[in-house]
Amino acid sequence: MVRAVKLDEDLSPLVAEPLLAGGYTTTGVVEQGWGGLKDGELWERVCAEGVFFVTADKGFGDVRAFPPGTHGGVLMLRPDRESLVEFRALVVAVLASYHLESLVGTITVASPRSIRVRRAAT
Repeated sequence: MVRAVKLDEDLSPLVAEPLLAGGYTTTGVVEQGWGGLKDGELWERVCAEGVFFVTADKGFGDVRAFPPGTHGGVLMLRPDRESLVEFRALVVAVLASYHLESLVGTITVASPRSIRVRRAAT
């Protein structure tokens, strides 16, 4: 059951508001003192916590580096323009279509045109 969500440093803490309203707890990478970590080190820490990770960093969408089924889940936000309003709108769209519990272990990419869910190969 997903209740803890980690927000990457590239996202404003205000992006977490729809998650909080949905009953999730959120922690930001920056508020934990993890800002500036290389992706590999950050990923190790995120996985050690077993949390669902929300980011706008395209690197975390690489299924070869972050294979679905091996982690707590990634939501990658890909707005047309990087703005608080657009990031939040994507989070709202994902929550309107999915419970985060159904996205555990996936890499989910949300854009204004679609939500793509990459699951582990079966």
